[in-house]
Amino acid sequence: MTKAVRIVLVDTSHPGNIGAAARAMKNMGLSSLVLVRPQSYPDAEATARASGAADLLAAATVVPSIDAAIEGCGLVLGTSARRRNANWRMLDARMAAAELLATSESRPAAVLFGGERNGLANDELARCHALIQIPADPLYESLNVAQAVQVVCYEIMMAQRHPGDSPEPVSQPAGAEDMAALHRHLDRVLERVGFMHPGNAAQLRPRLERLLARAVPDEKEVRILRGMLTAIERHGSLPEE
Repeated sequence: MTKAVRIVLVDTSHPGNIGAAARAMKNMGLSSLVLVRPQSYPDAEATARASGAADLLAAATVVPSIDAAIEGCGLVLGTSARRRNANWRMLDARMAAAELLATSESRPAAVLFGGERNGLANDELARCHALIQIPADPLYESLNVAQAVQVVCYEIMMAQRHPGDSPEPVSQPAGAEDMAALHRHLDRVLERVGFMHPGNAAQLRPRLERLLARAVPDEKEVRILRGMLTAIERHGSLPEE
């Protein structure tokens, strides 16, 4: 079983879905389950639905935030039942599996699954490099969260077994902590030069985060961008923090 890809369930309200997701993961050889703010866990229903995967369920990590769930990760993908506009890079589960396996060789990767009612919030999607969408009948496109976990884990297993059939993956992206630091640095500089202000920050900030996520910068590229921002601070006599 592999811990290279984390399955992250966010705000799961039904404990049975947690257990079913754990079972789906074990069926497909994945073992790293992270729960963000589960409504009810541990729970007897989760254990019952996990069936033979009770050991994986017992080893699950419970954390209070997305940032804690993806700490140490490189590639982070989110799942979405809704069609998104061109500001998001969209992948099907097969393409996503290839990228997840390729980039998780040097650091863990993560896939985020939102809660049953509303899915992932916009600020949670902003932590993702790209979104996974599973095609379904247009008359009823919404999958149960455990079903979605099953599909994604199946594609990961198949990509492991047949690596030559997978599309060419992207390069190793910068870690979640590096990207968060870049976002904070960019915010600080844009605020100090007057480009970002209370009147536009709510719209501008998430669009810039999505732009950087689509680019999937690696660690060296993040250092270049932060070096540019530092040069702007110095040239404009802006105090550094």
